[in-house]
Amino acid sequence: MAMNVDDIRDIRISDYNYDLPDERIAKHPLAQREQCKLLCWNDGDIVDRHFYEVPELLPQQAMLIYNNTRVINARLRFRKETGSLIEIFCLEPLAPHDYEQVFQTTHSCTWQCLVGNSKRWKQGELRQSIHVNGQDVTLTARRGEQLGNAWAITFGWDGNGVTFADVLEVVGEIPIPPYLNRGTETSDSTDYQTVYSHIDGSVAAPTAGLHFTDDVLAACDARGIRRRELTLHVGAGTFQPVKSEQIGDHDMHYEFVQVSRDLIAELVSNTAPVIAVGTTSVRTLESLYYVGQILVENPDATDLTVRQWMPYTTPCTITVKEALQAIVDYLDKNELDELVDSTQLMIAPGFQYRVIDGMITNFHQPQSTLLLLVSAFTGAHRWRKIYDHALARDYRFLSYGDACLLTR
Repeated sequence: MAMNVDDIRDIRISDYNYDLPDERIAKHPLAQREQCKLLCWNDGDIVDRHFYEVPELLPQQAMLIYNNTRVINARLRFRKETGSLIEIFCLEPLAPHDYEQVFQTTHSCTWQCLVGNSKRWKQGELRQSIHVNGQDVTLTARRGEQLGNAWAITFGWDGNGVTFADVLEVVGEIPIPPYLNRGTETSDSTDYQTVYSHIDGSVAAPTAGLHFTDDVLAACDARGIRRRELTLHVGAGTFQPVKSEQIGDHDMHYEFVQVSRDLIAELVSNTAPVIAVGTTSVRTLESLYYVGQILVENPDATDLTVRQWMPYTTPCTITVKEALQAIVDYLDKNELDELVDSTQLMIAPGFQYRVIDGMITNFHQPQSTLLLLVSAFTGAHRWRKIYDHALARDYRFLSYGDACLLTR
């Protein structure tokens, strides 16, 4: 039976508030990432450990699945002839819409962007001179139609063989979270990337993965833990707090997901615990069940997007393995190596986890959808015991802070 969507929509976000002093927000990561604290929660029991112990804390043969997305230099700054500074924050590509294609374009492309100080840019073209691949290049930006609180921005540039990836590498900045209350520093180019990131597209890091080092990953391999990858490009919506009193009035953002056919097939036959690294991996994996539901109902479906409230309105009549097998069959039928779509999935208390058995995650902002996701896993308001424990024992919070291992 589907869960009562009205009960979910009526959840008050104020019930997921807690006092987070600014001094508890980590402004930078530890010099050695794996030395951070790790709060281990298992069905209500809490133990304090360190992240480098993760390989010993996970069961042998567990499947550890993480997000391989790479944060792009999504923030660009232009200065008008009047002296006004205009900041453009690239959110997602519009033309071409494909991430891989847009980074390889030459001469022009269009993105959905947030624009800072937009009142100072009502018309005309922004431009600046940059040096790319040994060439002097002129970069321009033209504002198109308004898209909610964002704009369609078309970038243009000259230069022989210069791609948009080349342009961003030179002129863009890593978009660190606004709650750090500081400017981007050179160290963020490394600190705000996971060691396994290699698919460009995110405007925010999947921060639970920031604690991993090559040594920790090698120790996981030595323990027989299977490491697997997927891709969810994190959008700016991850920074957006829930501003409505009830979560039913909050619109989740859509995010691009990409999961290989081989991983989905492996999940079909898997009997070992599945541990997701980060809320992005959680949302991607749990979305697979509902993609499978769509395909069971209509094997020829062309729209496989998982909508925000689907888990709470759709009768769940099939098993996880049946759902995953439906995706494999769909990919095989269409001769596809991977599932590529988007998800708007909201995971809130009342949600039934179907694919994962545990997660590694950071400590999240008060009144955020990420805190709702954690609460849905721990049950009721047990998240508060976790956060009270962390606050009382000097854990560091948010993107560059410490981590949790949640299992049950």
